[in-house]
Amino acid sequence: MPWGRGRGRRGPRGFGRPGGWQQSDLPATDDIESWFNGRLPGEWFSAVEVTADREEIIVVGTLADTDELTGAEAEGRISRFRSDSRETRMEIADEAQERYRRKVSWGARAGDVDELFTHISVPVMTRLKQPERQVLDTLVDAGVARSRSEALSWAVKLVGEHTETWLTDLRAAMAEVDKLRAEGPQVATATDENDADDEQD
Repeated sequence: MPWGRGRGRRGPRGFGRPGGWQQSDLPATDDIESWFNGRLPGEWFSAVEVTADREEIIVVGTLADTDELTGAEAEGRISRFRSDSRETRMEIADEAQERYRRKVSWGARAGDVDELFTHISVPVMTRLKQPERQVLDTLVDAGVARSRSEALSWAVKLVGEHTETWLTDLRAAMAEVDKLRAEGPQVATATDENDADDEQD
């Protein structure tokens, strides 16, 4: 398909990789947990959880020496860390964004309290047939959600909670496919062949 204004190169099934999982234009995050473990000040956390998708990196650390804290004391400890670490966290977030091209959100855990400081919400456009819309409308009418978009978010969270093992296996399988694809032979494109012919001429 020719290039034109407002168009990108299309594969056999549309933009990006087949199936719509389009991450080929983003840096890999295979080493992201190691990078943060190496970059974060050692006195901050006793453990760190780092998760990433196409838009956002979420870093949640367990504050050191807070295992026995509960309630308001744990909340106060998190609040103090959030204030004291703000400047350094912003610096680390800028470096991570430059490296991985994703926004960074932070959170902390102390005792029995977890708090996510900030995170981004990304709109997802979709088209639903009437039976699917009726499911969302039922959730709205029952007071489970205030809108269709909130009902859809609630449904996605519910699916994630009940299929976490399957989703983990699926992500691992996709990562293996990407690894094998990268190790495979590179197929020359028509543009590459034309450039080679031009050089011979």
